[in-house]
Amino acid sequence: MTIFSKIIAGEIPSYKVAEDDAYYAFLDINPVAKGHVLVAPKKEEDYLFDLDDDTLAGMALFSKRVATAIRKAIPCKRVGVTVIGLEVPHAHIHLIPITKEADMLFTQPKKKFEPEEFKAIAAAIAANFE
Repeated sequence: MTIFSKIIAGEIPSYKVAEDDAYYAFLDINPVAKGHVLVAPKKEEDYLFDLDDDTLAGMALFSKRVATAIRKAIPCKRVGVTVIGLEVPHAHIHLIPITKEADMLFTQPKKKFEPEEFKAIAAAIAANFE
């Protein structure tokens, strides 16, 4: 069982922003930007492109809804999307509010937020999720 599966199951706390029967979205605890969200399928699969077509397509549509909520909650020009998938063996997408391309660089120092600020960011995004 991956750390993401444990988060989805509620065994490890997270800052959830959205959830449905098949997908779970939560704040990255080592974000490159305020409002950096991870979207994962509840079905555990290591590699994004090993997901069956319906799960992958559903994940893209769910991510679109999350990205829309991020744009409403966090000032940004766009919500960037990236798939790296090496750090946790559970398919996931990074949704990152950006104003310039450099905001997507994972080599930059990670942002630091106190738990209360993480809660406020998650609540703001969740309030805009439709």
